[in-house]
Amino acid sequence: MRRLRRPEEHTNHERWAIPYGDLLTLLLAFFVVMYSISSVNAGKYRVLSNSLRAAFRGQPRTVDPIQVGHTALAPGADRSAPVAVPPHLPLHRAARVALRGAPTLPAPIPHDPTLGQVAAGVASAMHALIGRKMVMITRKPGMIEVRFSSDILFPSGSARLSGAAVAAMQRLAGVLRHYPNPVRVEGFTDNVPIHTVQFASNWELSAARAGSVVHVLSKHGVAPRRLAVIGFGDQKPIASNATAAGRAANRRVVVVILSALLGKHADPAWLPGASD
Repeated sequence: MRRLRRPEEHTNHERWAIPYGDLLTLLLAFFVVMYSISSVNAGKYRVLSNSLRAAFRGQPRTVDPIQVGHTALAPGADRSAPVAVPPHLPLHRAARVALRGAPTLPAPIPHDPTLGQVAAGVASAMHALIGRKMVMITRKPGMIEVRFSSDILFPSGSARLSGAAVAAMQRLAGVLRHYPNPVRVEGFTDNVPIHTVQFASNWELSAARAGSVVHVLSKHGVAPRRLAVIGFGDQKPIASNATAAGRAANRRVVVVILSALLGKHADPAWLPGASD
């Protein structure tokens, strides 16, 4: 008797579709969960987009203000209120400001008529030193710079003002105390290194020299809240350090008298000055 052959089993070639479908379902669930717990900072995205567009295509096309950071708001306040970056700032600086969540910056400072009065008063008080080319007064938008050569203010390697320098700063304070203008004092050195017990580097020396000037100004009537000290060391030369004359020019103290309107708008540190 002939034996019956067992029929061949059918091979399912679509078995891979079942685990593949499970994998896609898990991935979809994963991305849904990740999206639900994520938050997108539209301000940072817009800054990045504008920066890339400016780099490759020119200035950004959008005129919308940039919204960044997280600001504590009162109940019911509009949470879409942006941090406005003024258009006069370069884009790369505006991007840094926005990304670190800085406070709102000012619009361009309007003309301040009192600066002309301050400049005239300072020029009169410093008349003798200006004639000897030991002091230089420069007008810039929103500020006045009064530059003193450090050689007439301090002995070499010292932050102690000379007697003549103290008298000059007293005359300067006599003018500034009658005006509300913010004042910052900037110290600079040449590139000759210094390393003493008192001054570890030119940073400390430049800051100490600017601080000595501030102490005299505050002692003779300039309100301390109007004063600020900045030490630049040898990082902002105005002449070559390769010559003795250039190093002498770089050793200086600059008293920057800012617009009186500045206090109504922003921190004086945002304004450019001798440091830029």
